[in-house]
Amino acid sequence: MDKLAELKHGLVETWYSLGEGWRQLRDRTSEALTRFTPVNRSRSSSEVPSSSPALASNWGLLAGDLYEDGDQIVVRLDVPGMVKEDLNLEVRGDALIISDEKHIEQEQGNGRYRVRQCTFGSFRRTFQLPAPVNAEQARARCSNGVFRVELPKEERARGRRIEVRSG
Repeated sequence: MDKLAELKHGLVETWYSLGEGWRQLRDRTSEALTRFTPVNRSRSSSEVPSSSPALASNWGLLAGDLYEDGDQIVVRLDVPGMVKEDLNLEVRGDALIISDEKHIEQEQGNGRYRVRQCTFGSFRRTFQLPAPVNAEQARARCSNGVFRVELPKEERARGRRIEVRSG
């Protein structure tokens, strides 16, 4: 009976560990998992139709970071293959919204894709901002496939140290 109890305990621990690992993976990637919507435009003959099995997945990861740096909030988003002219950003309420359209890039030749994990189409990624920002003074740049937005905090959100005097 002891062997059966040990086996049961080991299975329970393994199942819990697997479940916890999946929960952590889901939590860490939930915001980065982004839906890409196929764009209906006239395509060149070298483009694969969006209904092709090679492009069946319309979900992709757009990894990003948001952190506070003194008097500003900084958002970084990995956008490989995209150029700054295509990126749109908007501050709406307490959210930064980044949208764009990632175009399909088809290799020329007679070969056939066997694995296609890159996603294409229009996307919209939203970052919840931890403090009010001054959108008029925001700065953005895109370099080497990394989009960086610096959003100065509103004066009232920065807080102010109050000196306590004696007497």
